[in-house]
Order: sequence, then structure tokens, then C-alpha cells
Amino acid sequence: MRDVMRYSGIVTKVAAMRAKLLKPQDYEQLASMDTVTDIIEYLKQTKSYGKFITQMDESLYHRGNIEKVLIQSLYDDYTRLYRFADMQQKDFLKIFMKRYEVDLVRYCLRIVFNHSNVPFDLNYKKPFFDKYSKIRIDQLVTAKNIDHLVDYLKNTEYYAPLSRIRQSGASTLADYELALDLYYFSMMWKERKGNWDKKDKEMLTKELGAKIDLLNLQWIYRAKKYYHMLAPDIYTLLIPIQHKLSNQEFKDLVEAPSVEEFKRRLNETYYGKKYEFGEQVQIESIVNECVEHILTIAYRNHPYSLASIQQYLFLKEEEIYKITTALECIRYGLSQRETLQYLVQKQRRQGGNAS
Repeated sequence: MRDVMRYSGIVTKVAAMRAKLLKPQDYEQLASMDTVTDIIEYLKQTKSYGKFITQMDESLYHRGNIEKVLIQSLYDDYTRLYRFADMQQKDFLKIFMKRYEVDLVRYCLRIVFNHSNVPFDLNYKKPFFDKYSKIRIDQLVTAKNIDHLVDYLKNTEYYAPLSRIRQSGASTLADYELALDLYYFSMMWKERKGNWDKKDKEMLTKELGAKIDLLNLQWIYRAKKYYHMLAPDIYTLLIPIQHKLSNQEFKDLVEAPSVEEFKRRLNETYYGKKYEFGEQVQIESIVNECVEHILTIAYRNHPYSLASIQQYLFLKEEEIYKITTALECIRYGLSQRETLQYLVQKQRRQGGNAS
């Protein structure tokens, strides 16, 4: 009863926001579109994206700008949830916000390291980050090199891990991205033990633990298959946390003498038995499936909990990913049938809007 009282307001808000998510018939319509402009005009009629698109000049109707609109809609949803949240729910959303911060820092790292001609086109993110983050976008966009970028993060939690990498003499984008990932997942693993209800701790542990396990498996596989790295070097790439993998299984996977032996041992683990990896080990393709399942069960069993918030934000992110996929299909000239098949496969794998 206490949970119902605490969560009644935000759960009602989430229910109203869920009603605005795209339905299977919407994806059928998107798959039938011939141009990016067609998709933009269709999304213009939706409640989630219409108000942002109507603010755009029609001369700006292209793929890059519509992706900004999608992200703005996500940020708008986050803001709506934050307004309805109580103090503990706000604490959760502040922690959830860190994933957006890490994505932003990773984007900036790639721009700096690749000396990209693509500008730091981040003005559309600035109002959101000014409100919910210590990261100052107006500083980041002026960074000319890695030293500038790291220094501009000085008042944030990301300065320490990136500064240590700089001091170590490491000089590649991969070094900095790895440091960022190791910090983020280690920090989140600690945060899950915070002052949450038992059922919320269980959900956070399962969701984050699955992500960490699967990322580690992905990195081990890639290190062996594409870079032929030895076990001591592979260990340096991995998050030192195991959830459904025992210490011995983890060791056996890292120290497997070949890709074939890695596959054999992988299929003996919890994840191998659950997902039955075939000849092509596509770990990336099951990350969302696994997370979707965890959040679905958590929300189904405990609708008046943090699962209601986290599952909705997951659904919204997946919706944006599928719209972006439809845009990509147009870019590469796929037919309606091919596009729909691709979207339906994603829908089936992710459980559609039931997740």
C-alpha cells in the first residue's frame, strides 16, 4: 500500500506517456516511406515528436536534424518524469542521467581524437544538460585537443578517471573510452547498493549485472577474434565484476586458447544456455533482449517501483533507435518489405511495446 501511495503519481504519468509510444502500425507506415521528409511529416503528427518538428524550418528537414528532435523528445520525457518524482525517485533519475553524460563525453572524445570536420553540434542538448548536469557544453564545444577536453571536465566526476589516463601517457581513443566505461560501470555497480527498496535493488542488480557480463563477453570475443590478444592483455580491457558468470567461468573464457574454444565454453555458461549462440557469436544482438526481459518481469511483478520509470525510458530509447533504423534504411535504398522486415525483427527481439 505504501508503494502504491508513493508511486501513484509518477505511475499515472508514465501510463500517459506510454500511450504516446509508436504502435506496430506506425512502424508499418514508416517502412512504407520513400524519403526522410516523408518520415518527418509522419512524425510531425505524433504527440511525442510533433511539437519539436513544428519548431523546425522546413529547409532543415534532413536526417541529422530529425535525430536531434528524437533526442529532444527523450530529454523532454525525462524532464516530465523528474517533475513528478519524489525525492528518492529523483535520486534514481540523477543516477540514470549519468548514461546520457557518458554518451556526451564519448561523442566529444571521438570528435577530438578523429579531428573530425563534424562540428560539436551540441546546442540542442545544452538546455537539458545545463539543468541536470555539471557538464558545461559551452566549454566542451571549444575543446581543440584532449587536454582541453579533460580540463573542461574538471568539476565533474569524469575528470579523475580521464585525468589518470592522460597522466599515464596513454594516447589513443580506445584508452580513454575504456577508462570511461570502467569508471561508469564500476560506479553504477556501487550505486545499485544505495538506499533503494529490496525489489528495486534486485532489478538494478539484474539489469546492470547482465549488461556488464555481456559487455565483457563481447570484448573477450572481439579481442580474440579480431585482435588475437593474449589473456593478460584481455584482462586489462574488462570490467572487474561478474554477475551470472562464476570466477572460474570468467577465467576460462578469457584464457580460452582459441575462438572455437571460447565459443564452446561460452555455450556452457548461463548466457550460452539461455541464448544458444551459434556459429556467429552476436553478443551485441542479445544485450537489449536480456535487459528488456529483466525490466519486463520487474515491471510486471512490481508496477509501483523504480521499474515503471526505467522500463519506460528503455522503451523510449528503443523507439528512437527503431526510427533511426528506418531513416538508415531509406539512406541505403532498402525496399518497404526489407525495411519492415528489419523493424519487425527488432520488434520481435525486443518484445515490442510490451517490454
